[in-house]
Amino acid sequence: MPTISPLDGVRIIEVSMLGPAALTVALAELGADVIKVEAPGGDYGREMTWPIVEGVSLLFLHANRGKRSLVLNLKAEEGKAVFRELVRDADAVVEAMRPGALARMGLGYENLKELNPAITFVSISGYGMTGPYKDMPSHGIAYDTWSGVVVPEQRDDGHWVIPEHVSIGINAGPLYGALAVTAGIIQAKNTGVGAFLEVAQSDAAAAFDWYRIESHRAYERPQSEVTGNKADNYERRPVATAGMRSGVRYQIYEAGDGRFVLFMASEQAFWKSFCEAVGRPDLFERWPGSRVADHARDNVELQDQLRDIFRSKTSAEWIAFGNEFNTPIAPVNTSQDIAADPQFQARMNWISRDQLGADQLPSPIKSPQGELPEIRKAPTVGQHNDEVLHDVLGFDADRIAALREKGVLG
Repeated sequence: MPTISPLDGVRIIEVSMLGPAALTVALAELGADVIKVEAPGGDYGREMTWPIVEGVSLLFLHANRGKRSLVLNLKAEEGKAVFRELVRDADAVVEAMRPGALARMGLGYENLKELNPAITFVSISGYGMTGPYKDMPSHGIAYDTWSGVVVPEQRDDGHWVIPEHVSIGINAGPLYGALAVTAGIIQAKNTGVGAFLEVAQSDAAAAFDWYRIESHRAYERPQSEVTGNKADNYERRPVATAGMRSGVRYQIYEAGDGRFVLFMASEQAFWKSFCEAVGRPDLFERWPGSRVADHARDNVELQDQLRDIFRSKTSAEWIAFGNEFNTPIAPVNTSQDIAADPQFQARMNWISRDQLGADQLPSPIKSPQGELPEIRKAPTVGQHNDEVLHDVLGFDADRIAALREKGVLG
């Protein structure tokens, strides 16, 4: 199949540290040339968190794959001059660190747009450029605790700890940031004028949890204005997924092999199909439910019946059953065993450790027309110094050697 590279020709200059560097990964996967400008010491994200794979953290290997590394001492005037030359013909600059870091060096948006009016400048930081927290140091879990995603867990010895959870802010922030970059580039293409956009990872965590946050807000209004579902006789359930705990026709059940499946027959048509297919039309006759969104809440008698029914087949048999008899039944995987799931194997083919330094997941973006560009391993510090300076800026060997002699390249 041909290679499909939607962002071919797009060049992004990135100054990043740690997790926010993930902002440009999706753009590199779609064909953009991402040049990561590093200080002489490099991004210490290479040493952060676990696991460490052959001396480099998995965090760095994932958040910087597909990029080229150029070391520039931006405290030196010669380094700033090279940075400006890079920006002159670039499409976007990404500042993935505390906001205003580049502006303090005379390389902020107001400075750079004088060189390139079409430049898009995107800043991604912990708490954003405004508000009382804007200058606070932070790490990724802070955005999840701030947004209410994390519920503190107490150990038996009385100490409170961070529970296992999916990191939202550190993943959602870069995703919104990538959207901001593409939006700015489109604006520049249409108008000739770039954009200055900023994303806070804390805001992104809250935005991803909009359903719970907005539901609490809605429930502040009187019952006469905001109710529950018709199927619940308009009684309010607890907010969002907390309201699923009392569900019966929409619930997790243990299968005969000890694994779990998610049963989702909340629509009457699905419920009827299920009851007929398992030879229990009596269950439908007794509890037909409403047409939509009926979870048979708190019907423990029915839940006991379904518990026994689901123990009669293995989880794989129930998945096949749901597909055959038009009943929504889904696997309940863990992050450890999901790789064995056939749907995962069909769409999320591992990118091998030989290619990226560690086995990593591919982009979730697919193209039926061809393959997306092959992703390169995250760079070593300054790995592409000569390549970028020669191929992008046209510097000859003598000029590169002079910069190196002055310590500009680390």
